[in-house]
Parts: sequence; C-alpha cells; structure tokens
Amino acid sequence: MSAKVTERLSQGNALPPLSRRQMASPSLLSRRSLLLAGFCLCCVPRKGLTAEEAGLEEISSGVFIRQGPHAEASPDNHNGIANIGFIIGGDSVLVTDPGGSLADGRWLRSEIRRRTERPITHVVISHAHPDHCFGAGAFDEDKPNIIGHAGLNAALQTRGDFYRERLVEVLGKQEVGRIVLPTQEVGANGAEIDLGERVVRFTAHQTAHTTCDLSMIDETSGLLFAGDLLFVERIPSLDGSLLGWIEELDGFRASNVARVVPGHGPVMVDLGSAIADLERYLVTLRDETRAAIANGLAIDEAAETVAQSERQNWALFDDYNSRNVIQAYKELEWE
Repeated sequence: MSAKVTERLSQGNALPPLSRRQMASPSLLSRRSLLLAGFCLCCVPRKGLTAEEAGLEEISSGVFIRQGPHAEASPDNHNGIANIGFIIGGDSVLVTDPGGSLADGRWLRSEIRRRTERPITHVVISHAHPDHCFGAGAFDEDKPNIIGHAGLNAALQTRGDFYRERLVEVLGKQEVGRIVLPTQEVGANGAEIDLGERVVRFTAHQTAHTTCDLSMIDETSGLLFAGDLLFVERIPSLDGSLLGWIEELDGFRASNVARVVPGHGPVMVDLGSAIADLERYLVTLRDETRAAIANGLAIDEAAETVAQSERQNWALFDDYNSRNVIQAYKELEWE
C-alpha cells in the first residue's frame, strides 16, 4: 500500500553571525551550520559516550522489548539506544524497529532465535532516524517484508548516506549495515497484518517527529507502539513539524489505548502521563518560540533562551533543545 506524502517546505534562513568561539572551532561551526540549514543531527553519533547493554523484557505475552539507554551512539552500545523488540504470533514474528546498527540488529535476531524458530516475516521501521533503521540488514536471510511509512523511502534516499557515513566514523564500516528500503508502504488508509491469530494495525502519521512516522497497535495485547512520536525521560528531537506533532498527540489521546511502548524511555508506560509530559514540552517550545519571533529575537538567540524551564525534566536536554528551537523557529516564523 502506498500514498504520496505531502511535506511542509520552509523557506531558507540566512545564517546569523558567528560568535568568536564558533569561528575558533571548526567542529562547532560544522554542527551549527548543519542545524541552521535544517539537517537533522538527531541520534547521529558522537564519540566518547558509552552505555551498558540492556536486556529484553517480556512486557506482555509474546511481546519482547529492549530499553535503549539515554545515551548517544558509541562503540560500546553499537548505536543500540532506541527501544526495539519483537512480537511472536501463532505463525510468524514481527520485528518492531530492527536496531541502530548491523551489530544491534544481529543481537536482536539472536534473541529472537533463543525464543522461537517461527519465521521472521516482517520488519517494521518506524521512521528514518539511524537508531531505528540500520539494524534491518541483519534480517536479510529471513527475507522479511520491510514495513514503513509511505514517506520512509524518500527520507532514507535523502539522508541515509549522510547518517551512515557518520555512524561509520564511530562504529566502523563492518558494524553499521546497509540502508534497507521498505517493501510495503503504509499510506493514509493504514494497513494490517496477521501473524497467526495476532493482528497488528498500522497508522501512517502526518509530518510530526519526522516526515515518516509510523505507529502500530497489537490487538492481542492492546499495546500501542508509538515509535519516536513518544519520548519518555529523554528529550524529544524535532525533525518534522512541531504543530503536526502536537496534533498527533491529540490523536493518540483519542485512541482509548492505555499502555504504550515509546521510542525512548521505559519499555512500557501509561499513555496519558507520557502524552502529558511530552505535550508540555512541545507546547512550551511552540509558545516561547512564537514569543521570541514576535519580540524580534534572531534564530540563534532564541536557541539559547527558549524552553529553558524544561531542562530539569529531560535527559540530554543540552544536546537537543537548541536544535528543536531552530526547527520550531523555521516553521513558526512563516505563520
């Protein structure tokens, strides 16, 4: 199933003047320029950060999830920083995000084989960020159906090589894996699959966290798998539309689902409380960015001041909040 995806296009912004510190540091200049140009650095690796490997937890019958640490990619964690796992049906297995590298995906596949010999028929890629997609190559021998949003192909074609190059710098070429494109695209009408007396329903969302967010509900457990449309404890990363994301949270709230697997955070949480925390941050980001624009603050000035009241509420706040402000500013200045 496929559908065209309409993406919001924002007009370009001239780069504001550089500080002396930025001019003296090529690494700062490189990262800053990419951010202001609209290139997402969400989950792109940076050296020197480590995290302990986490194990799988069976959160409902036949549903296994690995919690990713609140860290960035490193050789120690193999970019295994997102919540990933699988669902075992009566006939087959569905992988729900294959991991952040070939090594991470191979670990996940080995964990599946420890628990069942049923064929792995479906691999879901919830969106195009590297911590959720680069493990897909580990499942090549299973020849699974690769399920993604109708916009996933375009997102991977546009940014996949960039993400892969950055990941190779940290993990090495043999650890990273190839870019795997979807074989089944989910569009506006949604989709469902049957794993053998276990139906999974998919929803393709409007531009929100990214341009290609896919969520799913396992009807047997009643669990919502929200991907990165829900961050818990770790600061969200905005790479799509702030206004669209807030709207999608309203949709989740109306779904009558009680429990959710977020893209980052504990393996299973109460949907209502998770929405409330994330919505508070996004609304603060929206309102304070609008105020900054109205008061004539330049984009780099806004990046240093907006949403600072949220710092104590989120892990990795200083790594991502400024980028979120820049993305929000570029969207909201044309309202």
